[in-house]
Amino acid sequence: MQQQISVVTLGVSGIGRSRRFYVEGFGWTPVFENDEVVFYQMNGLMLGTWSRTALEADMLRPGGSAPGAVSIAHNVRAKDDVAPLIEQLASAGGQILRAADAPPHGGFRGYVADPDGHAWEIAWNPAWAIDERGHVTFGT
Repeated sequence: MQQQISVVTLGVSGIGRSRRFYVEGFGWTPVFENDEVVFYQMNGLMLGTWSRTALEADMLRPGGSAPGAVSIAHNVRAKDDVAPLIEQLASAGGQILRAADAPPHGGFRGYVADPDGHAWEIAWNPAWAIDERGHVTFGT
């Protein structure tokens, strides 16, 4: 079976608040939106933000359940891009979880939560190439 992820959907409590974070914070443009869902075309997959109650109903999982420790990563091309993006996301309604710093394994990273608490790692990894389409490749 092909290794792929087609869509990542995040349950959100307020579509407008969530949209502000992704549009003003990351600068992303929705490709579809209505009162319950907003989709963003990513580099090879879709990111959806969907009303939490509607998503729970669709999954037949009322009340949801905590999925455990999860983060979604957004890699940038330069170390100096990490901290400003974290600040921009915070200005758009996010909460800084960890200021940008260098982990023991190398690179540079920080964490910010979207308005619904979904953790985003903003990272620069000198060993991971990012091509012109935004695709990240493990290793050099």
